Amino acid sequence: MLFYKLSRAVLLLFFKLYNRIEVLARERVPGEGGVIVAANHESYLDPPVLGVALRRRATFMAKEELFRIPVLGRVIKLWSLPVRRGSPRPSVIKDAVRVLREGGLVVIFPEGGRHSGGNTDLKRGMEMLARLSGATVVPAFIEGTGRVLPVGSVIVRPSKIRVLEKLRTGVKKSP
Repeated sequence: MLFYKLSRAVLLLFFKLYNRIEVLARERVPGEGGVIVAANHESYLDPPVLGVALRRRATFMAKEELFRIPVLGRVIKLWSLPVRRGSPRPSVIKDAVRVLREGGLVVIFPEGGRHSGGNTDLKRGMEMLARLSGATVVPAFIEGTGRVLPVGSVIVRPSKIRVLEKLRTGVKKSP
């Protein structure tokens, strides 16, 4: 837990200074009880950005391949559940339901992978988790991470990031 808090503090400082992160509608995430945060996914930065934006400790559903990366895999394992994309194991669903029933917060990317804009088919995992756990589902929208760290890039660019904004409706938020 200490490592999570320390990592979160360092990342928050980085995102505030370098990317001017702005978190809107934070109050939509309940302070306790099982919660599923379902977010769009444009960049590898989305999980750490959500980890910084949420006031609660999050457990992430992450693709299984990430756990095999030296060093990074060990860090990801601390606060993520491995998902085999295409054919998730029943045990990962059970683990996520357990976290939710114990009052935890689980972050899921219903698109199943990174996508930049446009409509994509949503995977059924979020619906299954919500039905099995009875958890509250909070939709989240992350804007800007696709510019900060685009697919295929390794350089983090200075650009504004917004989190937990209204879903894409074409309506601008008034000041």
